Amino acid sequence: MKKSNAVRKKNALKKSISFFLIFILIAALVPLIMNIYVVSFSSRYILTPDEFAEQDVDCVMVLGAGVWDDSPSHMLEERLNRGIEVYNSPATNRLLMSGDHGRTEYDEVNVMKSFAMESGALSHEVFMDHAGFSTYESMYRARDVFEVESLIIVTQKYHLYRAIYDARKLGLDAYGVAADGQYNFSLDMRLYNNFREALARCKDIVWCIAQPEPTYLGEVIPISASGNLTNDENTVQS
Repeated sequence: MKKSNAVRKKNALKKSISFFLIFILIAALVPLIMNIYVVSFSSRYILTPDEFAEQDVDCVMVLGAGVWDDSPSHMLEERLNRGIEVYNSPATNRLLMSGDHGRTEYDEVNVMKSFAMESGALSHEVFMDHAGFSTYESMYRARDVFEVESLIIVTQKYHLYRAIYDARKLGLDAYGVAADGQYNFSLDMRLYNNFREALARCKDIVWCIAQPEPTYLGEVIPISASGNLTNDENTVQS
């Protein structure tokens, strides 16, 4: 009897360990499969610098990143320079700067617009999305607030896959151009960004299915109108 109980306990332990290992395997495989899916889905829509000039889109969207006082971070500067390059091509004459301006003391979009204007962009052709708090929200607001139907998205390549995915799942005719190479970011920073991005891709798959409204919507400002309609008291006038 004692031996039989010991065998049952041993078998139960083996089953518990097997279930635990299966759970760990599934927990690892599901995010991996989701990431592979997003990258595979979006890769076909990434344009080379030689290809974007052949497009005819409503705007080029530059996705926000950190700012240092009144200056863009190196990551944001890469995005802005590439976005201005697309803006100066035949593809479009509209820039949509989408970033975080949720606090008075932190303002990505006015820094982005000022940088573009210093590079020769016209104020009325540069729009600011002050409530682009996430990649998903930027695409949702591009569609519903700015009435964008087609666009070229500019960000670093690791981020571009998710941005294109979100845009297309929300019904936008979206393409992307990678903004990489101007700065050599540290290995630690690249590993951190890619880890965060892997988690964000899983989250955005769920969001694109459920399609919750963004934090703010507000009045419609068509991308065909004047970008000056998005100016505020912080905007440097031309």
